[in-house]
Amino acid sequence: MKAPRLNRALVLEEAVNVADGAGGFNQSWSSLGQLWADVSFRSGREAGRGGGAVSLASYKITVRGAPVGSSRRPRPDQRFREGTRLFRILSVGEFDAEGRYLTCIAKEEAAA
Repeated sequence: MKAPRLNRALVLEEAVNVADGAGGFNQSWSSLGQLWADVSFRSGREAGRGGGAVSLASYKITVRGAPVGSSRRPRPDQRFREGTRLFRILSVGEFDAEGRYLTCIAKEEAAA
């Protein structure tokens, strides 16, 4: 098995709730650090939203392995950021039997 080329810097982010001052919360995103990744396009399709067509794309993102529970190990409730591009993590699994790398399946989202 060929080792992935980790040549793109992505920021791993986690959702946090911030009090809105009226008894509720707003969702914000907090940076957990930078991870080097191999990002490859998996599939795409067009979908209708809000009266117009939008492009939906999924990606395979490979990063260095990290033990379960580590803040450096991505989780499905997190996302990656590359500049203005956002990749919502859908699933995470080991790339190889030794756990040297992790593969994340992610969906690109429009920046808010």
